Parts: sequence; structure tokens; C-alpha cells
Amino acid sequence: MSVHTPDGRALEVALAGPPDGVPLFSHHGTPGAAGIFAPLVELGAERDLRHITYSRPGYGRSTRLGARSIAACVHDVVAIADALGYERFHSVGGSGGGPHSLACAALLPERVISAAAIASPAPFDADGLDWTAGMGQENIDEFGAVQAGEGELRRYLEQQAAAIDGARGDQIVEVLGDLVSEVDRRALSGAFGDHLARQLTHSLSSGVWGWFDDDRALIADWGFELGQVRVPVSIWHGAQDRFCPIAHGEWLTNHLQGSAHLRPDDGHLSLAISSYGEILDGLLER
Repeated sequence: MSVHTPDGRALEVALAGPPDGVPLFSHHGTPGAAGIFAPLVELGAERDLRHITYSRPGYGRSTRLGARSIAACVHDVVAIADALGYERFHSVGGSGGGPHSLACAALLPERVISAAAIASPAPFDADGLDWTAGMGQENIDEFGAVQAGEGELRRYLEQQAAAIDGARGDQIVEVLGDLVSEVDRRALSGAFGDHLARQLTHSLSSGVWGWFDDDRALIADWGFELGQVRVPVSIWHGAQDRFCPIAHGEWLTNHLQGSAHLRPDDGHLSLAISSYGEILDGLLER
């Protein structure tokens, strides 16, 4: 479905799970789009949770919002929740969606019941954190391009988007290259690899602008302080993560009043697949 914001933008929204279930906003990664892997929807349905996902501005069929901050997602989440008649909801975000889930926890305390961030980056200016240490070469190059300026970032992302466009599930490991640890390689086999390939292709169907704006927002001021988070929050991270190394999860754990789940044998992608039921149980318990 499509939801329109007060400023006239269109947001691509997907719903999955029991129609009368407790709402759970799921914030996709970078890049990404509305939609969630069917087995994860089933885990939510078993717990009477209804997933709401949306393509952030510039991805898929969502209108671009240039120069947006991480915190800007809050206005879109409110517009979607109001359109659907949801007063209160849970929030979860993976990878680049992690900071967006935390933004909702910080800035919508009266509406967010609980929140989780899975394999989430820490703020770019995080004190004492070497932000790119341990990342695969593709991410080191990508965030180097972010810092080099808009023209360099656009050129880099368009090159990467060309490699992603139309890639099959069995090709996605090669496309992601040095970012993929062995445990993530195993997670990408079969149905999940096919799902991710489709999602990435759709996310870039209107160009690289959603990805472009996400990257710039990640290294800028997020628009909120982690100290503002007062709702129950959990941090999940794997030690085999080469997209966003576990040092980010450790830093977030040390700067948030919440529960930490740092898994030595998981990677960036495998973590949500192997632990999603546990993640949902944690949201409901808290």
C-alpha cells in the first residue's frame, strides 16, 4: 500500500501477519525496501505480531526526502501508524535500520512499547570507536566515498547498484564480496539469498538516492541523543560481522540502558535469521 505524509510524499508500505496482531515496525537495512523474509513473518505471527515495513524515502516507490537525518524517520513512522490506526507499537531495525529503530525509541516514548537494534552501527563520532576498523573492504570504500563528497559517493553507489541490479540469490555473495563472513555465506544460501537479492534490486529501482541519503545520514548528527531512550531497548550483535563489526554493538551497549546480546558465532545477516524468535520474545517480555 501507499501512505502519504503531511508534506505530500508517498511511502511504500507492506503489512504482513495477523490483521489484529500487535503492530511491529521493522526498519530495513542500507540499502533496503519494504518487505520481510517470510519465515520471520511466521515467527511474528506465532507471537500475534503484525509486521509493518516501509521503504525509507528514495528507496523503492517512496518519494525521496533529500538531506534527511536518522531522526526524520519518526515523522514517517507516525504518518504510517496514524493511517493504520495504531497508537502503540514495537520497533526493530537491522543494520542501517538499527539507528532508525533507536530514533523511534528516543523520540516516540509515548508510542513505542519496546525497541531492538540488530547489527546496528554506532554514531560516526562515537568517542573511542574506530568506526571502520574490521569492516569489509566494500564498506571501507563506501564510507570513504561518503567523506569524499556527493559526486564521489554517487559514482560509487551507481557502480555498486549496477552490480546488484538483477543479481540472483546465488550471485549475491559474490556481489557483497569481502563483507561476507563464512557464517553469513551459509545464511545467504537458498531462500534467504533469493529474498535479499529481490529486495536489493527493488530498493534501487528508482535510483541510488535512498542509499545515498542513508549513508550521509549515518555519518551526520542523528538528530537525537542515545540518552533520550527511556523505553526498553535491546542490542543484538554478532562477532563475525564484517558489515558492522561487533565493536559497534559493544559501544551501543555501553551507552544505552538496555539489554545486550553479543553472539560470538553469528555474523551480520545470520544473527536475525538464527535469533529472530528470541529477539521478538525479548520485545514482548520488556
